[in-house]
Amino acid sequence: MAIVIDHEECIGCETCVELCPEVFAMIDGEEKAMVTAPDSTADCAQDAIDGCPVEAIDRE
Repeated sequence: MAIVIDHEECIGCETCVELCPEVFAMIDGEEKAMVTAPDSTADCAQDAIDGCPVEAIDRE
């Protein structure tokens, strides 16, 4: 299951990047996060999914 971010919901708070920088990064020039390793099984990826304040991150 791939990790995805709903960019319409993302508020650019950087919580996911702080919790799991090996999977998430901020998009240059935008206040939105992106997934850099969509198929990652890193434990911190689930922490980022659970920690997103607007629930913009999921696995599909």
